Amino acid sequence: MNSFTENDRYNRLKKTSTIHYNMEVNQVLSEITKDFPDTLSGMEYFYNRFRPLEVKETLYPKDKKLIASMCIHVPLEIINALDATAVRICSGAYSADTAGSDFLPAKTCPMVKSTLGALYLDMLPGNAKPDLVINPTTCDQKKKMGEMGDEINKEFYTLEVPPSKDSEEARQYWQRNVKKLVKKIEKVTGNRLTRRKLKKSIKEMAQAQAEFRRFMRLRKEAPVIFGKDALLIANSYFFDDITAWKENLAILNNELEERIEKESFVVGKRAPRILLTGSPSIFPNMRTPILLEKLGGIVVYEEFCSSSRMLSDTVAVDEWFLYDMIPAVADRYLKANTCPNFTPNTDRIRKIMLAMDDYKVDGVIYQTFTGCQLYDMEARKIGKTLEDAGYPVLNIEVDYNPKDSGQLTTRMEAFLESIKDKKRKK
Repeated sequence: MNSFTENDRYNRLKKTSTIHYNMEVNQVLSEITKDFPDTLSGMEYFYNRFRPLEVKETLYPKDKKLIASMCIHVPLEIINALDATAVRICSGAYSADTAGSDFLPAKTCPMVKSTLGALYLDMLPGNAKPDLVINPTTCDQKKKMGEMGDEINKEFYTLEVPPSKDSEEARQYWQRNVKKLVKKIEKVTGNRLTRRKLKKSIKEMAQAQAEFRRFMRLRKEAPVIFGKDALLIANSYFFDDITAWKENLAILNNELEERIEKESFVVGKRAPRILLTGSPSIFPNMRTPILLEKLGGIVVYEEFCSSSRMLSDTVAVDEWFLYDMIPAVADRYLKANTCPNFTPNTDRIRKIMLAMDDYKVDGVIYQTFTGCQLYDMEARKIGKTLEDAGYPVLNIEVDYNPKDSGQLTTRMEAFLESIKDKKRKK
């Protein structure tokens, strides 16, 4: 009887949460597509990636193991080379956040709660049902969440990340852990990692990254696309087929080049150019960029692990042998990473300051999720560096609950007006 009662409760919770999730997704997509004077035909593919699927539908091939990742540190080249499907499962859904609250303390980061809730209820991108969840030790809350695998009937694998990335000891430690990860995925998939398959995977990933860099160059050149769309493009990389993603981004990039030639811009020249950083915006939690751009600003760069940080750097291989490629892949996911779990993390400040100049940024919005200690602790140092350089910074603390949008709108509006006044005086 108890078993039936628990199963019945789970089914009711899944049904209710799925209904709320579909409503949440459709509402956000409606805002993104209908509330902006933007008619990029190339975006339709990416919008469709996020539309709700029927319960029995899936985006993934059924003959491959599905390997889920919890963070940017997980080397996708290795997963793909082992004939598995990679999907990043960090969730931005408020409907899943409430389900995750049954397992975690109230003050837990909303992304952690939402991700656990989505795993528990199988509300993942493309209706993913992972065979393995790789959980890097980048955050104490995520790390402890991995101990709850038995409760939600999922297998977690802890991928240990060094606390620093600058020493040779850290590099060797990380390379050993990536090699252990290879063995684990080989065991799950029943496949062996070969030189030919890893080389092919590295090159396929590099082609996609090159197309994304082209996209970022076009954004740098002129305001031809809203930041809310740019975030969707990067978010879809979490779970899309890499070849289809690259090909459709190339189509969109061609359209953006035409817009530049015709000087068809989405905002005027005086629109405040904003860099977003801090806790990542993950669909459908797109409130910050949507509000900002409805108020007349434009996001020209996102220093997020859900956007620019994922795709900027490629694997650098000296020799195309397995013993050389695996360490090269590992290096790419360590040395280029600017996650705040590393200390010191001066590389993040350096890259933000480069982007401020390259993208002609007028101001910065630093977003911190309630309960996200790592990004909250780095906010002060980064904010001081930016303000000392003459850039205005707005710090906001948000969660996934949409009810505090009114106060957030007021603060953003005042921030953008101050930037406009400064531009007018110039």
